[in-house]
Amino acid sequence: MSRAYRDLSVAPGITPCAMLRIAIRRLHPDTLAVRSWRAARKRYYVELLQAHAEARALAPVACE
Repeated sequence: MSRAYRDLSVAPGITPCAMLRIAIRRLHPDTLAVRSWRAARKRYYVELLQAHAEARALAPVACE
């Protein structure tokens, strides 16, 4: 699981869309404004989505 995902400290039960909204809100506005960082932001979001999918897959196992 990625460090960025752990730093968000979101519950695995939330939807991927809600997780992305939280991640976007926590980015600095200047980071969102720089057009040349768009590819880096996309990689960041994809990494977060993959980590969230892993956390969701492990969540039922952790509850048992």
